[in-house]
Amino acid sequence: MATLLSSSPTLFSSSAHHTPRLSFSSPSPFLSFSTPISSHSKLSISISAAKTSIRSSRRRSWIVQASGVVDKKKVLIVNTNSGGHAVIGFYFAKELLGSGHDVTVLTVGDQGSDKMKKPPFDRLSEIVSGGGKTVWGDPADVGKVIGGERFAVVLENNGKDLDAVRPVADWAKGSGVQQFLYISSAGIYKPTDEPPHVEGDVVKADASHVGVEEYIAQSFSSWAIFRPQYMIGSGNNKDCEEWFFDRIVRDRPVPIPGSGMQLTNISHVRDLSSMLTLAVQKPTAASGNIFNCVSDRAVTLNGFAKLCAQAAGRSVNIVHYDPKAIGADSKKAFPFRNMHFYAEPRSAKDILGWTSTTNLAEDLKERFDEYVKIGRDKKPIKFEIDDKILETLKVPVAV
Repeated sequence: MATLLSSSPTLFSSSAHHTPRLSFSSPSPFLSFSTPISSHSKLSISISAAKTSIRSSRRRSWIVQASGVVDKKKVLIVNTNSGGHAVIGFYFAKELLGSGHDVTVLTVGDQGSDKMKKPPFDRLSEIVSGGGKTVWGDPADVGKVIGGERFAVVLENNGKDLDAVRPVADWAKGSGVQQFLYISSAGIYKPTDEPPHVEGDVVKADASHVGVEEYIAQSFSSWAIFRPQYMIGSGNNKDCEEWFFDRIVRDRPVPIPGSGMQLTNISHVRDLSSMLTLAVQKPTAASGNIFNCVSDRAVTLNGFAKLCAQAAGRSVNIVHYDPKAIGADSKKAFPFRNMHFYAEPRSAKDILGWTSTTNLAEDLKERFDEYVKIGRDKKPIKFEIDDKILETLKVPVAV
């Protein structure tokens, strides 16, 4: 039976005070159990003495302007050429340049490949115009690609397993890199009956990112791990809000698996880049920590659909379905997980003094304007999977 729903968006905010948890195990600090502690959640404990206000305004200009950084650092960003994480490196580079740091972005692959015609790669000229450097190549040969140049900080935003990350990590250690940062994934947490996921919660032992995290912790004296979830923002090349816009602007039903009350976390990528930048600016505080790289509010799947409709100035027709009952693969049919998948950024707030600026209602308006600007609202799109789901549910679709 299809369920139709139309009501106000549902948002959840994390509470102001929490008891951090620290993960223990032997020999790995990432596996086993978690327990409350009175100090901040760290593998190698050092406490930030004071919190710093990051920004007084939610929005910020992405025009690069030096801001008089006392400790200017040379930073290398090894950036993926696929998936949704590439935009993290792009925003991080621009924020670092705006803070006065020296930045080089190493993008995986060839500069002339078709991938470079898509966002955010088609905007890498903004890095150069802001005083940064861009290079392309194989991270396994990172030393040759950068021509023997030395860096104080490296962000590895490419590899998902140890085979991919080890060459970069080994080169960084051998060349005297002072701080190593790694983009992991909040997807490595084991499902829980007590959301949200917080730093220190048990992770999946067989997740490839876990082996990478362990290797980094064993290899560097100053390191930090960042676990993002879903993100939005200009330059993202993985559909998130666009999936909803595609259906809303064409007056099509929006099929959501389950009840639609599943909680998730969708952050603007500027929140992720600001967290990374604070880690560079506060290396002692950041060292030895795992950070959930997310905003501080959850949203239901129904709520996100309604916020997308609100941004588009349209109504939305939400249709719920049971994937198992109708034989649908929700992984192919829907852009988010069909479960509660919600992490909170407790460590970043407590240790780095970080604050979130994500405001989905406002951010989605900006995203919809760009959606229309590029003409995607007029682009012919096939909805074959949707059509099969809706046909099974006997839900009519306007032609």
